[in-house]
Amino acid sequence: MVLVAYDLSALSILVVDDSLYMRRIVRSLLNGLGVRKVMEAEDGAAALEVFNQQPTDIIITDWVMPVFDGLELTAAVRNQDSSENPYTPIIMMTGHSERSRVTTARDSGITEFLSKPISAKQLYLRIENCIANPRTFVKTKTFFGPDRRRFVHPKYSGEMKRQDDTVAVDELECNELDAS
Repeated sequence: MVLVAYDLSALSILVVDDSLYMRRIVRSLLNGLGVRKVMEAEDGAAALEVFNQQPTDIIITDWVMPVFDGLELTAAVRNQDSSENPYTPIIMMTGHSERSRVTTARDSGITEFLSKPISAKQLYLRIENCIANPRTFVKTKTFFGPDRRRFVHPKYSGEMKRQDDTVAVDELECNELDAS
């Protein structure tokens, strides 16, 4: 697998964590990856202020923080009525990586999930995925955020519910006919 090296120097990244030590580690890793503009906040409330005042390309947030946690920050950023940019990619960085937590984070509208302890490689891969594979956004009565589906399984036989799924259904039917 060949990794394409992206120039991250023009990105503006907001790092949100209640631990000064963790913010410094992430800042150092980001600087090492070439990111020049790194903003910091110690909780979701402070992060929302920074986000609303400064152009932000990506948010990297911890989950568990006092005052305003990462899920609450995600909800505020994804609020189309009050957010500066509800489409901003959000990377949830947390030590709580149980499957139920990953699902909860995904369902709250995060773009990527990064388990602590983090490495430069894993951080880069999450940022790269935000750039190289931007997720389409879905809006329903109860959810607004990145499409949770990473891929369409070719043998999926369940109900297709999205407007753009009609193409996939037609292709599936054609492929099944070709295989016969």
